[in-house]
Amino acid sequence: MNFCGKCAAPLSRRTPPGDDRPRDVCDTCGAIFYENPKIVAGCIPVKAGEILLCRRAIEPRSGLWTIPAGFMENGETTQEGAAREALEEACATVNIGPLFCYLNIPHINQVYVIFLGRLDGGFTAGDETSEAAMFAEDRIPWTEIAFPAVEVALELYLKDRRRGAFGTHTVDINWRAGEKRPPDILSVRGV
Repeated sequence: MNFCGKCAAPLSRRTPPGDDRPRDVCDTCGAIFYENPKIVAGCIPVKAGEILLCRRAIEPRSGLWTIPAGFMENGETTQEGAAREALEEACATVNIGPLFCYLNIPHINQVYVIFLGRLDGGFTAGDETSEAAMFAEDRIPWTEIAFPAVEVALELYLKDRRRGAFGTHTVDINWRAGEKRPPDILSVRGV
């Protein structure tokens, strides 16, 4: 930011008294502007044992597969955001179930909140999706998954499904798409 949203005066980047990190602060009225992480709400829609995935038609990671997920809007709950994203990206009505995983991605200031979901009815590609399809476990296009958070969520889902009980998981993701996954993050594919 360059100018104050309250009085239009110039801003400077400094640590306000009583704070512990630099912020944009108005030099005239003293307003402090905080930058906070973005929340991504999504779900793992399942029907007859298969998972609904969407091929992205937009950047970032256009052409790669993801679960229906996206940034929350003001005035909605995380569950409403997850259902809205499924409708927008796959024209799918999803019955949003329990919280499944909470994925912290501090290096890009995002938090993914992923729910289990039951696909009710059909689906088709939405405006931000070039293709939507159902995948059995052995047909998931692992090398074409768009984001590390989606890869981790799918792996956790499959692991829990194999053991017959779903938990709630919290994972910190400290690597970027295309980077090698740290060895301390256990891959559950094929387990």
